[in-house]
Amino acid sequence: MYWLMANLRQAGIIVRNEVFVLPSRIAVLVFVVALLALPIFTQDPYVLRIIILTSVFALLAASWDFLSGFTGQMNFGHALFFGVAAYTAAKLNLDLSIPPWGSIPLGAVGGVLAGLVVGIPCLRLRGAYLALTTLAFPIILMGVVFALPDFTGGELGISGLSRLSGSRVGDYYITGGCMLVFCFLMWKITDSKTGIILHAIREDEVACRSAGINTTRYKLMAFCISGFFAGISGGLYAHIMRLAGPSTLEVNTSFLVIIWSVFGGMVSIYGPVAGVFILFPMLEFLRFIPQARMLVFAFLVLLTLLYMPEGLIPWIRDKIEKVCPRCKARNLGTRSNCRVCNAVLD
Repeated sequence: MYWLMANLRQAGIIVRNEVFVLPSRIAVLVFVVALLALPIFTQDPYVLRIIILTSVFALLAASWDFLSGFTGQMNFGHALFFGVAAYTAAKLNLDLSIPPWGSIPLGAVGGVLAGLVVGIPCLRLRGAYLALTTLAFPIILMGVVFALPDFTGGELGISGLSRLSGSRVGDYYITGGCMLVFCFLMWKITDSKTGIILHAIREDEVACRSAGINTTRYKLMAFCISGFFAGISGGLYAHIMRLAGPSTLEVNTSFLVIIWSVFGGMVSIYGPVAGVFILFPMLEFLRFIPQARMLVFAFLVLLTLLYMPEGLIPWIRDKIEKVCPRCKARNLGTRSNCRVCNAVLD
């Protein structure tokens, strides 16, 4: 009991000194608590379904940001990882009777293999050439899906998958928990030495090579990690919808992921998550006015691109926080001295 109380006291000190000092961290804490507490206040199947799908797509958008935002490998075919994992999980579940807790991780392995398939031939490509090449892969795979209807289900896809859990609330906590845990893991990777190297590759790959960094290995690793987390979202999606179809490979899916990430703010992990949690539920709740639905969506995206080119969340964060010019620590916008090194803030 004493050990538990000591650890709780230590956790409270860390939260007070590291979380409550910045509005952005408080906002993240409020978001996590609200996400976990929502079923306590409402168990409406429609509302829970929207948040479930939002969590799945938030993980997908964060995985795209890990590859294209942090590493600079512009991927216009991110739906490939999503679709491959969905189909892999579906076939394993139906043909081998593997339950969701096994088929989803194995589907994510399929996403990793897809990352290798895309990454190896694209390692020498950059910019528009890389983007167009990655765009071709899901289109090619969709042609294979239609060409092998006995194996892939053709236009109808593969249906009848096992449920993710026994209830909608169970699905909610599984998807929300996976989204929070895996997005945190991606953020920790980008905040580590590996993340610094990925940043450097994005800024100047030639300089990285001249410094002795094996950029090929790191770029291939970024493709595989991104494919794994996108594969988790694809497997979750397949078991939630109980269907794996050609829609998981559509070009529209890849472009939506990019729009969500750019709207929320790239190179942050949390920016794409916020973008999905703002835009996806908004589009769903505006279904009762279909004439204005896409107009509002396009207006918000254009407004962000024009006045907040770095994304909504970084723009808000820069308005309420300052970066110390000496130690680079973030501080509350009203402070005149840094909370870490006491340097004068501009």
